[in-house]
Amino acid sequence: MKNVMLTSMALLFFVASYAQTGEEIIKRVDKNISAENTVSEITMVIHGKRNQRTLKAKSHTVGNEKSFTEYLYPAGSKGTKMLKLGNSLWIYSPSTDRTIQISGHMLRQSVMGSDLSYEDMMEDRKLLDVYNVKLQGKDTMNGRNCYVLELTAKITDVAYYSRRIWIDTERYVSMKQELYAKSGQLLKVFTFSDFKKIDSRWYPMKINFKDALKQGDGTDYIINSIKFNQQIPDYIFSKAALKQ
Repeated sequence: MKNVMLTSMALLFFVASYAQTGEEIIKRVDKNISAENTVSEITMVIHGKRNQRTLKAKSHTVGNEKSFTEYLYPAGSKGTKMLKLGNSLWIYSPSTDRTIQISGHMLRQSVMGSDLSYEDMMEDRKLLDVYNVKLQGKDTMNGRNCYVLELTAKITDVAYYSRRIWIDTERYVSMKQELYAKSGQLLKVFTFSDFKKIDSRWYPMKINFKDALKQGDGTDYIINSIKFNQQIPDYIFSKAALKQ
């Protein structure tokens, strides 16, 4: 009788764990990380084939529409600034005192030699607007139970045709993402770690971005500090601020 009860309980847990759809899981992830705006200080460690580079920057963001990043270190990159307004992206280089707009094929170029492309930075649409989502099953990662979701593009103008995403079943944060071309070739892997509870949300303080087509150990994106829902002056998100 005891074994029957245990089996029934296990079955109920199994059914409950799959009661949510893939869409509902993604919505909970979006709700967990969404904020009116953020101010963050980051360190970017680029692990190349033969050497390693470290950059430091400060970023301001408002939703998915506006972001302003200024590089502070090293000396050769200090003063470089990036401004994103909607679907437009500009970069200011202090060495040339010029501002250029990044568009078209240039969006596929590497950001500061990292494993991130400008296209990655510009992709701000909600996943449910771009992909059909299917809950494939469950897995464990770093001791955490995860949902495994398969996402397939439902529009044509998307950088990655499909994604495989591991979502923490308790915290509703992304643990890992694999990004694929339409051919099925793996293009990039994003790995999230060092989760910290800030206010009422869990947030990854470290992300490794790995270009599967490049050698090396990828790029570590480390969040040294982050504040949510701050007072950010409007002038920061202007082309004039790039040269200030």
